[in-house]
Amino acid sequence: MKRDSRLSSVLHALLHMAEHDGPMTSEALGQCLGTNPVVVRRSMGLLREAGLVTAERGHAGGWRISADLAAVSLRRLHEALGEPAIFAIGNRNETPECLVEQSVNAALEGAFAEAEALLLERFADVTLADLAEDFARRHAQRRAVKE
Repeated sequence: MKRDSRLSSVLHALLHMAEHDGPMTSEALGQCLGTNPVVVRRSMGLLREAGLVTAERGHAGGWRISADLAAVSLRRLHEALGEPAIFAIGNRNETPECLVEQSVNAALEGAFAEAEALLLERFADVTLADLAEDFARRHAQRRAVKE
C-alpha cells in the first residue's frame, strides 16, 4: 500500500525555504525533493490557502514562507494538507453482518482512534522552528567533523 508522504515532503520543502534567502521556485524545490514541480505547486497551493506561504510571480518569483516558524506545528500542516489518513490499515469491511467481524472492527477502530489522537497531540507540540533548530544543530555537527 502506498504511503502518503506529503507531510514529510512539505516539511522538507519548508526547511529548505527557511534556509534560503528569497523565494524558491517550484523547480528548485522539486530538485530538493526529487519530484516534479507540479507536485510542489499542488502542495504549496494548499499551504498558501492556509496562509502559511505566499507566491511571488515574475522572474525572481517563487514560494516564500509567510508564517512564523514557531507558530506552525506539524498538526497545522497536516490540517492544511487536508488531514490525510494517518494509517494505511483499516477494516476489511466497514459494515459487516458477521458478529466476529463486528468485534474485530470495534477493537481496531478503538485502537486506531487512540493512536491517531496521540499522534496528532504530538504533532501539535512540534513546530517548524523545532525542526529548523534540529537541522542547524546537525549541520553544525557535520561541519565540525569535516574540519
